[in-house]
Amino acid sequence: MLAFFSPSARANDDDDELTAIKEQIHALESRVVAIEKHRHGQRVTSGKGRQSISGLTRQSSASLKKPLDPANGDGETPVEPQAEFSAGKPREPFFYFGSPQQSGGSQQAVADERSSVDLSSSSPLAITQTSVDRLPPVFSIGNISVRIGGFLELSNIWRDSNLTSGPATAWNNFPYANSPNHGLSEERLSAQLSRLSTLLEANPTPSTRLQAYIESDFGGSGGSTNSVQINGYVPRLRQGYFTFTQKDWGFHLLMGQAWSLATGYAKGVLPRNEQLPAVTDNNQIPGITFTRVPQIRIGKDWGQKYWLALSIEDPQATVAYSSTVASGDRLPAVGSNTVGPRVYYENAGGALLNPDTQYTDNPVPDIILKSAVDTSVGHYEVFGLARWFRSVIQSPGAARTHKDTQFGGGVGGGMTVPLGTPKLQLTGNVIAGEGIGRYGPTLLPDTTFNSRGQLTPVPELRGALGLIGHPDKSVLLYLYGGVETAGRRRYTAANGSQYGYGITDQNLSGCDIEFGTCNAQTRTLASFTTGGWWHFLDGQYGSVMAGVQYTYIRKFAFRGNDGMGNSVYPTTTGNTVYVTFRYLPFQ
Repeated sequence: MLAFFSPSARANDDDDELTAIKEQIHALESRVVAIEKHRHGQRVTSGKGRQSISGLTRQSSASLKKPLDPANGDGETPVEPQAEFSAGKPREPFFYFGSPQQSGGSQQAVADERSSVDLSSSSPLAITQTSVDRLPPVFSIGNISVRIGGFLELSNIWRDSNLTSGPATAWNNFPYANSPNHGLSEERLSAQLSRLSTLLEANPTPSTRLQAYIESDFGGSGGSTNSVQINGYVPRLRQGYFTFTQKDWGFHLLMGQAWSLATGYAKGVLPRNEQLPAVTDNNQIPGITFTRVPQIRIGKDWGQKYWLALSIEDPQATVAYSSTVASGDRLPAVGSNTVGPRVYYENAGGALLNPDTQYTDNPVPDIILKSAVDTSVGHYEVFGLARWFRSVIQSPGAARTHKDTQFGGGVGGGMTVPLGTPKLQLTGNVIAGEGIGRYGPTLLPDTTFNSRGQLTPVPELRGALGLIGHPDKSVLLYLYGGVETAGRRRYTAANGSQYGYGITDQNLSGCDIEFGTCNAQTRTLASFTTGGWWHFLDGQYGSVMAGVQYTYIRKFAFRGNDGMGNSVYPTTTGNTVYVTFRYLPFQ
């Protein structure tokens, strides 16, 4: 009995138990290795270099939680591939300078696998949005994984004319020579475009994906916002939507605020695949079609190659007229009438809307139908846009008002094509129609008034072409050209003067004289933009990028006269330069 409780006896029992446990662990490791080989068809090392049970378990868990792969028809995934992480990968260096390919050896391989800053796309998410899809989950809530992305940005902005504008250039506001702000340069530092995004994802079944995405920056302003004591700009909602994807059906649903379906796409028609210019300016570049609005979108894909989507969206309309007409005012009289029609077309914002902004009376949402195809020689898409504009009119001599609704819309298309090599891509978009100004960055008018007080859509043509190059994995260069032009919608009133948009009887001689009168209406804006990005720092504590953007814009007005019967065509130019630094802590 004493021998049974002796230390040597207990040690022997412990050794036997430890040996049995080790044998069980080895057996479990062999089963895990077999399951991994069967599931992924991958070689898993064993023996002396074998991973631990916890390492394999983490790798299995990561593979189960890995987002669906579009190359295998797995459903909704952004253009940029998802990053993969496993316990078997070597530990990364603290940090290193230079481009990823300059570090050399195994360090380079580790960095390439780790970094989610991929500049090889024609519209890299790390530049145009937040690249949150490439990041591993930070944590989970039940069966919902949570990814966090974003960046801190500092931009130095210079314009050769003073627009008193933050990091979004109002392209149509470059003044003519009559304004003291013409040629008066402005320079600003801004961190307003710093962004934060969160992506929540769940996969109830192997073929079903649920995602919720929210993205915000500090591009908003409130009553207490100022740049005198402190620059206290407020957060704003950029995007916030929910998506449902059923891979087996090829079905996609989006509800919330997102980039419009009219925006160009680099692949398919899925969110966070938009073909956005790789620029810093928050108002993009003249010539492209884009907006972010609340919407309900349904889509269908066939083999992740052919796409069809329908979106119901709710943007506001823009109205322009040759004279100031507030909602409730009368237009000039026409014919034998002594007064013109009274028009109501907008109201100040009410509950939860901006009271300092006028909102048009939209009868129904806009409708967009888009089809797209992804091929080995590029992405191509065509779409149609339908819009409706409503005003309330009190005709001359009438005791009551009546409602009037006018139809507008357009057709457009886009493409993203590799030019013989993945290092060079050509992108382009075009749209033509009536009442489509709201979908462009220069905000040419959607409508104007005719002689009866009806909102008449203004004809417009808009297009852009871009060349994107990748001379190095850490460098992106771009070149864009764009144009937006509007047509005429005018009439002659009883006083003999023209009214509407695109009138030609104004005296515009003052447009070239300081303090002169200039009521010129914009006919065309043409732009040229060039720039690039350099991803120069990468490591365990995030990434740093630097970018520069230059835009030249020329604005042309509709013809007027100089008061002596000679035609006058006012023009003006603008130059902008952005120098931007971004720290991406999650990349």
